[in-house]
Amino acid sequence: MKFGQKKLRGSGPMRRLPIAGVAFVTGLTVVALAGCTAADPAPTSFVEREVTDGGAAFMVVDNPGDGATLSYGSDSGMTLLEEKMDGSTYAFKDMNANGKLDVWEDWRLDATERSADLAGQMSIEQIAGLMLFSSHERSLEDGLTDAQKTYLSESNLRNVLNAAGSDAAVTVPWVNSMQAYVETLATADLPYVPVNFSSDPRSTAGSGGYNAEGADISRWPSSLGLAATFNTEHTTEFAEMSSAEYRALGITTALSPQIDLATEPRWARVGGTFGEDVAQNTELAAAYVNGYQGSGGEDAWGSDSVNAMIKHWAGDGPGEGGREAHTEAGKYGVYPGDNFEEHTEAFLGSLNSAAVMTAYSISLDADGEPLFDERVGTAYDDGRMAVLREDNGYDGVVVTDWGVMSGSTDEGAMMGMAWGSEALTPAERYLDVLNAGTDMFGGVNDATFLLEAADLWQQKFEAGELEVDAETRFQESGARILTMLFNPGLYESAFLELEESQKVLASDDKVAAGYAAQLDSVVMLKNDGETIAATEAADWSDKTVYIPRAYNLGIAGMFGPAALTEYPGLTLEVAEEYFGTVVTDEAVTDAEGVVTSYTAPDLSDVDLVLVGMNSPDNGGTFTNAGRDAATGEFYPLSLQYRPYTADGENVRQVSISGDLLEDGSTQNRSYFGKTSHVLNEADLDAFERALTAVEASGKEIPVITVIKATTALIPAEFEASSDAIVVGFGTNDEALIEVALGLYEPKGRLPIQFPLNMDTVEAQFEDVAKDMTPFTDSMGNDYDYGFGLNYSGVIAD
Repeated sequence: MKFGQKKLRGSGPMRRLPIAGVAFVTGLTVVALAGCTAADPAPTSFVEREVTDGGAAFMVVDNPGDGATLSYGSDSGMTLLEEKMDGSTYAFKDMNANGKLDVWEDWRLDATERSADLAGQMSIEQIAGLMLFSSHERSLEDGLTDAQKTYLSESNLRNVLNAAGSDAAVTVPWVNSMQAYVETLATADLPYVPVNFSSDPRSTAGSGGYNAEGADISRWPSSLGLAATFNTEHTTEFAEMSSAEYRALGITTALSPQIDLATEPRWARVGGTFGEDVAQNTELAAAYVNGYQGSGGEDAWGSDSVNAMIKHWAGDGPGEGGREAHTEAGKYGVYPGDNFEEHTEAFLGSLNSAAVMTAYSISLDADGEPLFDERVGTAYDDGRMAVLREDNGYDGVVVTDWGVMSGSTDEGAMMGMAWGSEALTPAERYLDVLNAGTDMFGGVNDATFLLEAADLWQQKFEAGELEVDAETRFQESGARILTMLFNPGLYESAFLELEESQKVLASDDKVAAGYAAQLDSVVMLKNDGETIAATEAADWSDKTVYIPRAYNLGIAGMFGPAALTEYPGLTLEVAEEYFGTVVTDEAVTDAEGVVTSYTAPDLSDVDLVLVGMNSPDNGGTFTNAGRDAATGEFYPLSLQYRPYTADGENVRQVSISGDLLEDGSTQNRSYFGKTSHVLNEADLDAFERALTAVEASGKEIPVITVIKATTALIPAEFEASSDAIVVGFGTNDEALIEVALGLYEPKGRLPIQFPLNMDTVEAQFEDVAKDMTPFTDSMGNDYDYGFGLNYSGVIAD
């Protein structure tokens, strides 16, 4: 095992090398190689060099052999200590300027030992800062801002969410500036803590991807697309390669993987999951966690390691009617199938994960009663937290999702998802969540309420209501959190070298691997008459393709009003790389430039029609989809494009979930008799426009439907008139086009069911997987979990 590394789950101490006398070395000097000549096989003493990225200058210390690489700001005043071991001289950072090597400064020791030592030296005020996860930072080009300096210095915050792009030239200077700044904040009474940068998933190539713009990072299918490959090696390779890219951006904690079991097909976040099969979800979750937390293909922490954070405990997939728990409309998860345990399996299979993020939702059984004792979100729910902490012994970091500590009616709250705990004061909420076993609070930049909670905790301890005092409780969380900083080596080297980062990001091997995974994830559902067969790219270079256009109406949400978006079904510039000519519709607009209709071109010279369609869009994560903003009435989320009125016999006329009202009754959240609000019905209009244009041409032009899926959908509206159908889950248009043209034989299979109709969707239980009747196409194939075609026919399991 290399110095500074440990096994992913192991907690035993590392072998400590024999220690000679400790010598003090001033910083900013280059140490001569002791007795080293050109003929020596390796240096026998550490070497310093100065690096500047155009912003913060810093020193890099290269230790001999497998010794840890160190870095620190040139202006930090930090000094080095040296030790002789086995004939070589190694450097250690004297991070508290006391002239001796403390346990927490010794990179040879296990992270848990170091974190416990340091946490024991920290005050409640400093640990409170460690317990905060910042709000989204999106404008890195602004450099280190006064607002950032404020939360770093006044609240002692050290966990920062990077929600910007992946341009190293912008990110690296910002990261280094912040790391240099926090070094200057350390004093004899305030131990040094580097910044732990985090990120939501940023590598998805196509629709549904967070931060998916730009070509400065390798691009992969979504998690659902990785599941569609039915090849765990793709997930392992993705995790190992993307974690290296994260480290090149200074990111040491991934707010992923999302391993909610996708048992409710209408849920807007299905595309971020590994699908609905519990065994596959558990296997891919483990591959993701181990790949991120390992380094260089080894099951050991190292320079490419990133803390994984599995989310959202104990599963946020079974929202009633598919509504999303970020919003008031979807704050309840329901378990009519009594299937709670299956939703926890993937989490319990990856408890080596450095962190766990909790779910927003209030969990209710089939009778509308809490699964445990409390009608509250997970972070506040002693029962669900006890399953994780007590029943299964999880001792890693538990983090609330963003906005959980604010109530929807709190003054100035932009995000308020303290479901069931809105009546508590802010300090009481923190106290409640701390007592349930949480360590960190997402989206909180100010420690004021947390420190008030510490005072409340101490009062309750002194009154005999709590077993441990506030300092002990805070140091418990502090030790867990610090382990997330020690394991990836942040205390050794928190700075980035721009040129090295640029070599890692979007390197040829990573880009190629990501694209190979995209190709393998594409599913062919239909291929009538061998519409799609093996071809060469040259076969299409003189051909003409028609790609229809459509639009999405948009929906008002947390981040702004509704905005219409107009688009071709597939990117025209990508299609032009394959075809001699690409034609599309002419948009007809009103006086304000809003598209009112389209006119299809003459298809007399067209050889192929490619109709790109997105999954039916009911509204995104932050839009309160499923509840009418004007009337307050609930309406159904739908998996078909045309309006769906929920008046069938399987539609609940009385909802399982609902708020408890002042008169003692329960709110009815049923949408019986109401009609869906699908935003991209125009996608189906585009398909039908293409059919009409083909008929008008008098030619037999093949029509291939290309679905960009983020959820399941009902194929009945387009399947019979499609000559072939291919589906991508978070892939780019290039991969979809190559499969559609026969340039790559499809290998993907459905990771979720595609249902027969909305009646079977209404009949299924939100918490039960694979309980719908799948759609059967005109060729007799069932679009069930695991189905997919290649050129020879159905792909065998």
